[in-house]
Amino acid sequence: MPVSIDDFEAGDLPRGPSVPEQVVTYLYTHSNQAFTRSEIVTAISGNPNTVGTALSRLKDRNLVRHKGEFWAITDDEERVAAAYDIHTTSERLDDEDGGIDADEWDSVAPETPHPSERDEDAQ
Repeated sequence: MPVSIDDFEAGDLPRGPSVPEQVVTYLYTHSNQAFTRSEIVTAISGNPNTVGTALSRLKDRNLVRHKGEFWAITDDEERVAAAYDIHTTSERLDDEDGGIDADEWDSVAPETPHPSERDEDAQ
């Protein structure tokens, strides 16, 4: 759905579930089946490249399984529940405090790197 350029410029964009959220929700609600990427794309009305990227990242986090052309939700329900808990807590905190303002964050950041980020040869 297109948005006006004024809304775009102001950052007043519609919010909805992200592609990874949609993928996890779809696979979780169909946990007794495995799907091809194109079937998932069709089911969530997504972009094939975006869905492919989401699937790869979800696999890296052990939230989905992949065999051949097929994808399924992980069989570790505790892992899915923990990921959901972290996500909802993060969203709630962002709603309460407005999230992180990148400009404000940068304005108070120290000029020198944290000791853990310094090159060992320079120390």
